[in-house]
Amino acid sequence: MLETRGWDDYALVDFGHGRKLERYGAITVDRPEPQAMGAPRLPRKRWEAADAVFTGNDEDDGPGRWRLNRDLPETWPMAFGDVRFLGRFMSFRHVGVFPEQAAHWQWMAGRVAARKAAGRPMRILNLFGYTGLASLVPAAAGAEVTHIDASKKAIGWARENQALSGLDDLPIRWICEDATKFVAREVKRGNVYDGILLDPPKYGRGPKGEIWDLYQSLPEMLPMIEKILSPQANFLVLTAYAIRASFLALHEVMADTLATRGGRLESGELVLRDESGSRALSTSLYSRWSAA
Repeated sequence: MLETRGWDDYALVDFGHGRKLERYGAITVDRPEPQAMGAPRLPRKRWEAADAVFTGNDEDDGPGRWRLNRDLPETWPMAFGDVRFLGRFMSFRHVGVFPEQAAHWQWMAGRVAARKAAGRPMRILNLFGYTGLASLVPAAAGAEVTHIDASKKAIGWARENQALSGLDDLPIRWICEDATKFVAREVKRGNVYDGILLDPPKYGRGPKGEIWDLYQSLPEMLPMIEKILSPQANFLVLTAYAIRASFLALHEVMADTLATRGGRLESGELVLRDESGSRALSTSLYSRWSAA
């Protein structure tokens, strides 16, 4: 289990009955969470005081709407270390940050900084990069980053986060592209990376309608991913929010992909610890390879 216990701008306040209560900056939100199968611990009044509640169709992260219980800004600033970013209420129940990923961000930043200190700066590829936090954190630590996402809006949001962080001078390429097509072209071009992050959706579409289905597309992509890992590659991180998969399934497909590379492969679940410290909520699965 890789746990995130929150930070100044994020806390898991409570969860249960298929929902979770969270604080993002100064805003408290109540939204669906299928993994929250127990009962809430806090009084109902605490939940009713949430600033925003997500309602509507939430099956498979389907679209719905937010009910705002007070006047709230369209966007609001938050920070993770030196990286600043904007929160927004999205129709797919998200607000622009997946806090459980902080466990990967910190681990990755440490490895980037160590390589830089040894005079070996890293080239990193972030696929399905969304709003850019997993690109900005390693870039701030000294990496050269290529960020790929199929959504122009997400790329624009990521650039906003870069400007808000005062990190416009960092070497980040923001590319709106279908991830599978980009990787295939990188194989043909012979380009390689020292670290690669994959955070794919269960289902999605590329800019030209390309279809992504995790269970079919991921096994087809991973052999190409292995080809663009440099001979001195440092890490490969895969996260999946697919409920009917298991961390063992991810572990096995990663083990097959990286069978000739040695190193260490660890797999499990990303977990949020509530602010009381007494309860933990599983959010997703991960498999993480490192050279040493």
